[in-house]
Amino acid sequence: MKPHRYVTDEPRIPFELDVVYEDAGIIVADKPHFLATTPRGMWYRETALMRLREAYGDDAITPAHRLDRMTAGIVVFVRDPALRGAYQMLFQERRAEKTYECLAPARPVARPRTGTVERLEPPRAFPLRRRSRIVKERGVLQAYETRGEVNAETVIELGTSGTMTPPCPSGDLLAHGSPARPGMRAYTLHPRTGKTHQLRVHMNSLGLPIAGDDFYPRVRQRAYDDFSEPLALVARRLAFADPVTGERREFVSRMPL
Repeated sequence: MKPHRYVTDEPRIPFELDVVYEDAGIIVADKPHFLATTPRGMWYRETALMRLREAYGDDAITPAHRLDRMTAGIVVFVRDPALRGAYQMLFQERRAEKTYECLAPARPVARPRTGTVERLEPPRAFPLRRRSRIVKERGVLQAYETRGEVNAETVIELGTSGTMTPPCPSGDLLAHGSPARPGMRAYTLHPRTGKTHQLRVHMNSLGLPIAGDDFYPRVRQRAYDDFSEPLALVARRLAFADPVTGERREFVSRMPL
């Protein structure tokens, strides 16, 4: 292992990174909330990539794709450099099936200012397809929607308790044994594109901001070592045809909302 750069004021993130699958080519990890996928800003050692490199003693490990720091769930890392391009193209070409779960307000959908909302089983409000143009400017925390050619699409369904989320000890409990949040319900999200903060932006545009979101609808400042309120968004399921073997693979996160 190469030595780490010197990092100051980087607290230990008190959540474990679980490995759910590994072979000679890849490692599939279940990333907790608050842990970045790769080093960025002040976070270096406390990232999924550096934890895996330390655990395996292997600097060749590289992510095939990324989740943002506040989102938990399944992430694929490549350990064989010869296979890196094949797995990264799998995600760049959107050949992987991604399913997310979130908690958001249980209320009627608001009309967005731009883009479209299509009911897929009218007259029912859900499932629906949200399409819009999302722009993320460098150095600006929030992405935003604007008029123009659509570049982001998400199908949103009402979540069904117990179908994907790992079971809780009690039916009225959610993450970490906390009482279920009044006025909130689960939603299942199927992104058809991969714009930065897409799911958070789309849910917020519908008047359904995801619970625990520090950026939408407004930026909320919190201490860098405050881990008390995670974003209630999990990359729950990832499925794809392995680009090397052709085998069908499916992985499900055990991280609570």
